[in-house]
Amino acid sequence: MYSKIMLPVDLNEESSWSKALPTALTLCRTFGASLHVVTVLPDYRMPMVGSYFPKDFSKKAHTAITDALHDFIKTNVPDDIQVQSVIVDGSPWEAIIKAGKKLDVDLIVMASHNKRKFVDYVLGPNAEHVVHHAKMSVMIVR
Repeated sequence: MYSKIMLPVDLNEESSWSKALPTALTLCRTFGASLHVVTVLPDYRMPMVGSYFPKDFSKKAHTAITDALHDFIKTNVPDDIQVQSVIVDGSPWEAIIKAGKKLDVDLIVMASHNKRKFVDYVLGPNAEHVVHHAKMSVMIVR
């Protein structure tokens, strides 16, 4: 039923993956699917934002997040799962959807955040945006 499963994670927020990861691993084993672990790096190169950071900041941030994502996978994804690490730039929900299309995934498994921060009231949760805009199936794990 599924051959490629994507798991978006925020490496700074364990709640973004602690419940969704076991579900994604079970689905990968059940269907013999590959797991694509995606994390989003904010786009620091925009002119309005980029001028406040050193010129090599984006490169250093990308290197650091690559290392952190590889450590996350080594620590949390068992060896019997075929896994790919993916880093995308931009706003979280848009980047997740674009990565899903580019990777041609069958399913996105992601956690729902119920923290209700101010930004959630203004922009809406990323999970909600992904559910409404993705063309592939989305499983929200609570």
